[in-house]
Amino acid sequence: MSQLTIRGVDDKLQQLLKREAARRNQSVNRYILSLLNQTVGTRGAAQTEPQEKFHDLDHLAGTWTEQESAEFEAHLAAQRSIDDDLWR
Repeated sequence: MSQLTIRGVDDKLQQLLKREAARRNQSVNRYILSLLNQTVGTRGAAQTEPQEKFHDLDHLAGTWTEQESAEFEAHLAAQRSIDDDLWR
């Protein structure tokens, strides 16, 4: 595989790249390779990377009471039941 050197990366850009790579639990090199692959429309190394994890609903975790959780589970159980007459 080839190596590529990128010159002229200012401190702010470097910090942003490091922060985003860390957020994705990737090395800076792997993160930049995935950006390049996405930009030029190739898959290459991006194919072997794990799917991105999203954290946009983290603030909701652990906010339900025991009663709210039990009600939700009861509603899910009702939706998961199979009506045998529909499958005959």
